[in-house]
Amino acid sequence: MKRLARWTLRVLVVLLVAIVAVAAWKWDEIQRLLAVNSLFEEDRIVENFSAMDRLFFHQPLELAGAQPQPWPERPLPMPELSEWVEQRAVTGLVVLKDGAIAHEGYFLGTSADDRRISWSVAKSYLSALIGIAHAEGSIESLDDSVTKYVPALVGTAYEGASIRNLLQMSSGVRFNEDYLDPNSDINRMGRVLALGGSMDEFAASLEERERSPGEAWYYVSIDTHVLGMVLRAATGRSVIDLLGDKLLRHLGLESQPYYVTDGYGTAFVLGGLNMMTRDYARFGQLYLQDGVWNGQELVPAAWVAESTAASAPTPEGALKYGYQWWVPADAEKGEFFARGIYGQYVYVNKPAGVVVAVNSADRRFRESGAFEQNLSMFRRITEALR
Repeated sequence: MKRLARWTLRVLVVLLVAIVAVAAWKWDEIQRLLAVNSLFEEDRIVENFSAMDRLFFHQPLELAGAQPQPWPERPLPMPELSEWVEQRAVTGLVVLKDGAIAHEGYFLGTSADDRRISWSVAKSYLSALIGIAHAEGSIESLDDSVTKYVPALVGTAYEGASIRNLLQMSSGVRFNEDYLDPNSDINRMGRVLALGGSMDEFAASLEERERSPGEAWYYVSIDTHVLGMVLRAATGRSVIDLLGDKLLRHLGLESQPYYVTDGYGTAFVLGGLNMMTRDYARFGQLYLQDGVWNGQELVPAAWVAESTAASAPTPEGALKYGYQWWVPADAEKGEFFARGIYGQYVYVNKPAGVVVAVNSADRRFRESGAFEQNLSMFRRITEALR
């Protein structure tokens, strides 16, 4: 009996040592997986959204020759903001009027120096790069099939879909984007990202369609990753390199941005850009100025107009969509916005000369009326500044 007990104890010790060894070997992966599972928890979400570089693979954007250009400040009266800020868990707010800061505020313990996660606001940045590549001839036509540039997608759900289809979120690919369902495609993708897998392989693993390409609008975030695959193949450069070189180094950013990446260093282009709220506002100002910054056309004016027009086959009366940009259903001409989950926005109203950049940690962002409250506030701010 004693011999059996000693043998059992030795086995348990060996197993414990093995478990500890595996845990040490996989510690980083375990930490990232835990981060994914707790990313949006009430007591962590604000801090997490300012610390993605501590939670995931990431890579800084090199801004060769860049010089910070702090915004001029011309404070102007605002409508009452406090109730909206509290209800929508706003963490950063920058309002520009005619290229100067009219109002700025930081909340819930954040500061101007925080580099906040963009979530899907990043999609609009990728749209700009697609427009630049198209103008430069790297992408011949928006009606080219994505498989022309990425043969690895032949035989997948993306075969037959065009670049335009993906820009307009009308690929027809079956993809469950329910962030509250742990088994949804979007959450499976998050686990691939956390565990250091390949986003390219994940995209190529999708084989089912809901409908034919171009038939209907249906928001599918992985479409944006496939656009990134097309862009990388067409230009022979990484998205991280392109965004830094073609756009951000020219905009006078006040801190170095970074991208969350997969385990292969590929940018998480559908939502992984991180920068200061002040610097998100620069992108809105660039589009307000028809793609021109300091006299240099960075994004073709024709692309700015085309990409922010309501061209996607969205349902009648619903929120409209362009090329990775949103358009209110009742928009005035020149009103559009980039949008990310949990309350991230870059709102542009060209006729009024107004840009509103917002970062939030709004765990109730999907509740009925949340988006409408945000849009109403952006419009109230705009009217106050006309």
